[in-house]
Amino acid sequence: METQALRLCYPFTLINTTNNNNNYRKTFSPLWRSLSTKPHTSIFSKLEATNSKASFNEAAFEAERLALDAEARQAMAVEEEESSLKDDPKAWKWVIRKRIWDLMERNNFAQNPRPVHHRIPNFVGASIAADKMRELDVFRTAQCVKVNPDSPQKQVRFLTLSDGKKLLTPQPRLRTGFFSVIESNMLTSGTIKEACTSVGVAKYGRPIGLDEKIKVDLIVIGSVAVDPKTGARLGKGEGFAELEYGMLRYMGAIDDSTLVVTSVHDCQLVDDIPVEKLLIHDVPVDIICTPTQVIFTHTSIPKPQGIYWDKLSPEKLGQIRILRELKRRIERETGQKLPTGPSEKLPPTAQRNKRG
Repeated sequence: METQALRLCYPFTLINTTNNNNNYRKTFSPLWRSLSTKPHTSIFSKLEATNSKASFNEAAFEAERLALDAEARQAMAVEEEESSLKDDPKAWKWVIRKRIWDLMERNNFAQNPRPVHHRIPNFVGASIAADKMRELDVFRTAQCVKVNPDSPQKQVRFLTLSDGKKLLTPQPRLRTGFFSVIESNMLTSGTIKEACTSVGVAKYGRPIGLDEKIKVDLIVIGSVAVDPKTGARLGKGEGFAELEYGMLRYMGAIDDSTLVVTSVHDCQLVDDIPVEKLLIHDVPVDIICTPTQVIFTHTSIPKPQGIYWDKLSPEKLGQIRILRELKRRIERETGQKLPTGPSEKLPPTAQRNKRG
């Protein structure tokens, strides 16, 4: 069996793509039950290890988060520059991103944190767009909403908790763990706003692992640019939204029917994302909320079915401990070596020591 044909979906399906009649297919039951998700030692994991709010150093947490964020944005800036100097198949994405970032800064459509380059950009009217999302039937009926941790979706996180829903949000760049769950009954009226911030998630959220039984009713995702006619979307270039989607798919928390919503400024609506150049793990959106309108894309772009190991470079895998643990466990349990994507050169500021 060709190991390069392996892909992880839910449940695990090993497919021999060299045999067109698919005679060989072996499905394994889910393996997450005993998977450890203990994060590496950092201010984030120290918080998880102690359950005591008194021991939580907010200043240290925020300092580390901002430092890691700055490093990641510098790394993306280097990647953007290098992609323009060579025949990079992802170069077209950076052209669109830069156009949108420049437009938002030039016309003051951007809000803090600024500049918005190499971020999911915060935009004027983000709260209005969130209010429009709140009016959607799918939001009203949702019991659990997964929301990205970026600034323009802060109001979405607030409305999720204010409406008594369960909020699922990823831990910073998946480097320190996985997801955290916050429920309104964990909070008081005075702590809901704080719980919508990165510090608040760390203080009040309950970290979960891959063995968590959870059903996500709606996914809210941040975007740099999105096509209202096709639902094609571009993020800021790190690929974490795709990994988060793949992990939720692996857990059985979502499926093809789970709607994906994004909130953006109207200037972030584009018509030049070539659908044929999108990758298999790119996540399309079903609904777009802007400060002025709600758009149902009726996207026909297939949604990712899981984690595509053959797209993950060794360097990217080295940044995310939980994926390394998962990969090792699957290989032990199945006796098959999962494929690895092509190597990529990470800028020095993006390189991390592999822990665990």
